[in-house]
Amino acid sequence: MSTEIIMATETMKAYRIKKIEEIAKMTTVTQEDITSNTKTIIQGLETLKNEHHQILNGLLTSMKSIKRENGDTNLTEEKTNRLKKSLETIELGLSEAQVMMALANHLQHVEAEKQKLRAQVRRLCQENAWLRDELANTQQKLQFSEQKVATLEEEKKHLEFMNEIKKYDGNDPQTQDVETLIKQMKQTQQSGTEEKEQDQSTQSLDLGFPDDDEDGPQPEVLSPSQPSAMAQAASGGYEIPARLRTLHNLVIQYASQGRYEVAVPLCKQALEDLEKTSGHDHPDVATMLNILALVYRDQGKYKEAANLLNDALGIREKTLGNDHPAVAATLNNLAVLYGKRGKYKEAEPLCKRALEIREKVLGKDHPDVAKQLNNLALLCQNQGKYEEVEHYYRRALEIYLKRLGTDDPNVSKTKNNLASAYLKQGKYKLAEALYKEVLTRAHEKEFGKVDGDNKPIWMQAEEREENKGKLKDGTPMPEYGGWHKTAKIDSPTVSTTLKNLGALYRRQGKYEAAETLEECAMRSKKNYEKSKLHVGAQHK
Repeated sequence: MSTEIIMATETMKAYRIKKIEEIAKMTTVTQEDITSNTKTIIQGLETLKNEHHQILNGLLTSMKSIKRENGDTNLTEEKTNRLKKSLETIELGLSEAQVMMALANHLQHVEAEKQKLRAQVRRLCQENAWLRDELANTQQKLQFSEQKVATLEEEKKHLEFMNEIKKYDGNDPQTQDVETLIKQMKQTQQSGTEEKEQDQSTQSLDLGFPDDDEDGPQPEVLSPSQPSAMAQAASGGYEIPARLRTLHNLVIQYASQGRYEVAVPLCKQALEDLEKTSGHDHPDVATMLNILALVYRDQGKYKEAANLLNDALGIREKTLGNDHPAVAATLNNLAVLYGKRGKYKEAEPLCKRALEIREKVLGKDHPDVAKQLNNLALLCQNQGKYEEVEHYYRRALEIYLKRLGTDDPNVSKTKNNLASAYLKQGKYKLAEALYKEVLTRAHEKEFGKVDGDNKPIWMQAEEREENKGKLKDGTPMPEYGGWHKTAKIDSPTVSTTLKNLGALYRRQGKYEAAETLEECAMRSKKNYEKSKLHVGAQHK
């Protein structure tokens, strides 16, 4: 037994000397080599520890036997003490090795965080440079515009002065030239204002409901999306990470202005940085792919947008799970894209899957579920599936009424869409009832409860229809009040409802009632557009 102890002790000393020499050589090796050697030392120390425990147990057993025989146990106790000291030294070595491993892991984590922070700083510096350039360009444009306005004002004053002087010259042909020039200047200013108004009016892209100003399906007009609509489509109920929020807002602002030559490189650079720091299969990469896809969609590059959305969908399913709201948002955006390309059959299953996810995560009576039902109804309507269209619109209407109340704009929109579905199926009475509900509610918002003297426009139209044969020839119809002047609540939907109910009256042969509603719709639309222009001028 003593020979074994001596051999084990000598082996431990040789092993420790060898490892110390190896550690001394580690000063020139890399961090990975140090970590690997430390792991090897830990394994060796664990083995040595086990051997010492076996020897110690043997000595303790021998010491018990010697005590029973009343023998001398001094030598055995000395060996036992030496083994215990060796075990303590081994335990200390193991603890130090484990501390080194923990430090190595911590250093790796710190290095990774440092790389991420460097990437974020680099991206923020780029964004800051872009913002500085944009600010400088805007300031230059503003200064140039102010100078031009001042010059035009001076020219206008000079021309008006010349015109006043030439009035005393009689029929001088130059007088006519000055007056013509002033008229041309005014026409140029008016045309410039009209072009701005047309640009503002075309900046609309609704992912859910069709344009309220049109009676039927119209060809898609590609125009920049409004920032709020595009932001909602990009996030889709999924919170944009803090490190992407500034870039996300900047890209959407550029895209809404039609400045794709700035928005696209900005997205691509951010996407490249994200893939370098986080890898391709990361939720933030999927978010940036989704944003870039929406920019491509606005440009009419549907194929590239579809590829990016499919890539984003795969990443989100892999990293977030198949039932995450972000997956539903990507499916919805992909379905809308297919719908714009006329691929309604391919879009329908994507929209249905997005609906299932939102029902599962948010509940079956959530407003986002109602919005998804509206999108699904539109896809079915383009395929002529009017029974399914009716079912989806009825469900959406129930949700809106339950969660948002009767005065929410989505209620009147959905009623209008449901009435259109009824018309397609020949259910004219049901459609007429819904149209009247929308107009009655709009009237009550403006004028209060309906009674004998306070009647909505459709009642006044039907009264004019009934009285047209009772009036003498040449007697004008009675006025139907100023309803059109104050119908401000959800005016686009009200205008569409007026036109649709007017068309239904024409189908029934009620031409006077139809003309009344159509005239009111025209006036309501004009007043609404004027109010929008007035608000826009105030903001300017």
